[in-house]
Amino acid sequence: VQLVESGGGLVQPGGSLRLSCLASGFTISIYYMRWYRQAPGEERELVATITNGSGKTYYTDSVKGRFTISRDNPRNTVYLQMDSLKTEDTAVYYCYSSFGGGSWGSGTQVTVSS
Repeated sequence: VQLVESGGGLVQPGGSLRLSCLASGFTISIYYMRWYRQAPGEERELVATITNGSGKTYYTDSVKGRFTISRDNPRNTVYLQMDSLKTEDTAVYYCYSSFGGGSWGSGTQVTVSS
């Protein structure tokens, strides 16, 4: 089982990034998939969830209307589209799956700064 995030980087406030999480060893469509983030000195925070089956989505209040979680089942990949980025979105972003009691990627750094 492996989750590999990509797409992080440095972006100015108001900009956009799209994070990807490529999964291997299991099928993402039958498990909950989530994005978390952790800023320096802070606890890890749940950002977005996409459920198995119908793919309902949920977001923490601070990103509602700005972030979109989605999945591409044939590619076995989950995405996090991040628009209107703010400095407070700066964090390491982690992909998580409910497979096997919980599986994590190693994270990708997102820095929002002018």
